[in-house]
Amino acid sequence: MLERPFCERLGLPFAVDLGGPLLSAEAAAHPPVFQRARAAVRYDGGARVLTHRLKYGDRAELARLMGRMMAGAGRELLPEAGLIVPVPLHYGRLWRRRFNQAAALSAEIARLSGVAWDGQVLERRKHTRSQVGLSRSEREGNLQGAFRIPPRRRHAVEGRRVLLVDDVLTTGATANACARTLLRAGATDVDVLVFARVVMTS
Repeated sequence: MLERPFCERLGLPFAVDLGGPLLSAEAAAHPPVFQRARAAVRYDGGARVLTHRLKYGDRAELARLMGRMMAGAGRELLPEAGLIVPVPLHYGRLWRRRFNQAAALSAEIARLSGVAWDGQVLERRKHTRSQVGLSRSEREGNLQGAFRIPPRRRHAVEGRRVLLVDDVLTTGATANACARTLLRAGATDVDVLVFARVVMTS
């Protein structure tokens, strides 16, 4: 499990505890649109296997285990959340994959926490190419205009702090794009909770 010391904004772990709330150089240089991000584990060997089995291996039952771990990692976020929302898949990708792993994880977290859940608030209206291997700027460009909230669903987020759920957080481009859309629709703040956090090593 990822525990403090970590960046209070991005959830990036620090090797040394310097005391007090810490902000990473990454968060200072590229402040995220969302308020805080938390992850259950670092994205490495075992976490990568679990994530891939859930996403591509028809192992939907793993969402219960992973969701429990995420609920633990999000223990400071959940009491403040008014709504849990998954990062959506484009319908074409959803049809091929048959289920949205973020929706499965977020539904489990909502079940455990009692926080309201809505899997229909955010829509992915643009079929983007895979983010794997793209630079930060390429990821941001790839997601330009990718998400929307239908006018009939705006009431669900207005005046609420939203907890956005996904399986993996890398550069934060997807989380930022979703958070921007939610804030424009009237959410007061957006926090992010993921199963695994990619930690770049120099």
